Parts: sequence; structure tokens; C-alpha cells
Amino acid sequence: MDQLLAFAMDHYFMSLLWVILLIAIIVSYLKGVTSKVKLLEPQQATLLTNRNDGVFVDIRSTDEYRKGHIQDAIHVTADKIRKNEVQALEKYKSAPIVVVCATGMTARSAAAALSKAGFENVAVLRGGISAWQGASFPLVKK
Repeated sequence: MDQLLAFAMDHYFMSLLWVILLIAIIVSYLKGVTSKVKLLEPQQATLLTNRNDGVFVDIRSTDEYRKGHIQDAIHVTADKIRKNEVQALEKYKSAPIVVVCATGMTARSAAAALSKAGFENVAVLRGGISAWQGASFPLVKK
């Protein structure tokens, strides 16, 4: 214990960085555990939507959506979700909703907004369309 304290005193900047990193990891873990929004792999998302009459919500731009999207996905941009313009999703209030973006990063904030708007079962496709394609799942092109 004395050596640990001596090290911390000699290398206070490095010790401070370790403490900050530890706190960041703990906060990140707790946010993930307590979040209402789940992260799903492509296989899990497919099973959830197929078994429970769920729906995929694609929040990418219109151009990206046209280049390829998940079959039967509803296209609602992230801006519309932020502005609470989600009339197209009202009939899915209690059904599973899987939010999809390009890489899975922007979908989290949109999913949180949907959850806050009263949607009961919201999830995010981990890795987005990139993970979907990586799992060799098909895309529909219009």
C-alpha cells in the first residue's frame, strides 16, 4: 500500500488519469445497465421483430434509405424524431421498435427520444446497417 501511495505521489498526473478513466468506465457501464433502450445484434433484432410483430425504423437520410434499407423498415429521419413528429409510428407504441442508422451511433439518441415519447419497447441495432450487411442480411433497394 505504501508503494502505491508513493507511486501516486510521484506520478500524480498519471494517477489522476487512471482515476478519471475508472470513473468514466463505471458511469458508462451504469448508463448501459439502467437504460430503457437495448442494444441488439442483427440476429437478435430480426428475432425480436419477427416474433413480436415489431418494426425497424430507419433514421438515415432519404438518399441513404433509397440506396438500401431493411425490408418493411419505416423511414423516419432523426430530425423528425427529435421534433416528436412520429405519427407514422403511433400504432407501434407497445410493439418492439428497432432503430437503425448507418453505424449504430446516432440511433441511440433517436431511440432515447422515442422511449421518452412513450414508446415501450425500443432498441438499437448495434452497428447499424453496416452490421446488418456484415451479417449478410439482405437490403431492399428502391
